Amino acid sequence: MENNLFDEIDERILQMLAQDGNIPFQEVAMACGVSGTTIHTRVKRLTSLGVVQGSRYIINPAKIGYGTCAFVGLTLKDNSRFDDVVAALDSIPEIVEVHCTNEAYDFFVKIYAQNNEHLLTLIQTRLKPLGLSLSKIIISFRVVHNKQLTRVPK
Repeated sequence: MENNLFDEIDERILQMLAQDGNIPFQEVAMACGVSGTTIHTRVKRLTSLGVVQGSRYIINPAKIGYGTCAFVGLTLKDNSRFDDVVAALDSIPEIVEVHCTNEAYDFFVKIYAQNNEHLLTLIQTRLKPLGLSLSKIIISFRVVHNKQLTRVPK
């Protein structure tokens, strides 16, 4: 996508929406020095381009009983099962992200579990049967920084 499609107003809109997806368009308009209609039109354009992918509430996993967050690197024994494994990973509710990577792992997944025992059960009953030659588990103790990209490269 061409970066010249975005100007400073678009960048400011992205920053404000990333900070608060429920911010009234009129408030964004005042901060940008344009009309509410202009903001509405630009957000609609950014959405149609796929830059903005809707708005949603973010649920804090710890507050609903998922106290353990882990990242798991997975390497397949048989790469011909790649699509089947993707579908299987997608069917596990506790897995919230699946990344295809280029180093030691075929996949790098982010998983939430109620506790370490639940994590172990998920690994033994849901991940190991997928045909893995290697898995590496990294437990996150807490998030110390989290943000969205809002700056358009020049």
